[in-house]
Amino acid sequence: MAARSKARKRALDVLFEAEQRGLDPATLLADRVTDPAGGPRVPEYAVELVQGVLAHRADIDELLTTYSQGWTLERMPAVDRTILRLGAWEIVWNDEVPDAVAVSEAVLLATELSTDDSPSFVNGLLGRLVEVKPTLV
Repeated sequence: MAARSKARKRALDVLFEAEQRGLDPATLLADRVTDPAGGPRVPEYAVELVQGVLAHRADIDELLTTYSQGWTLERMPAVDRTILRLGAWEIVWNDEVPDAVAVSEAVLLATELSTDDSPSFVNGLLGRLVEVKPTLV
């Protein structure tokens, strides 16, 4: 698995765990970076991803709500919601990652970690963000 793919998975782990346990994601990230407690180390790109999602969380959630037809954030499976937040940040706020790569990586995570319907949902919603991106920036 490529380094950035591993970092995306690690960022997903941190954000998902924080949501499920009701913890502050920034605090959990700091804890994982300083003391991984026997878990995998947190790559630098995972830290950038988590911090990026946290810095733009309200805007990301607004975009996901606006462009997810018939789905509220609360109705989405938690893992899908987290994958979408990571993908949205990479598409809209990270110019270093090509949009197609961000979408593809998010779809791979959804395929590996979520329901059978999740990859097409993630692909469709992030694909829509790619389409409207010129109007967002």
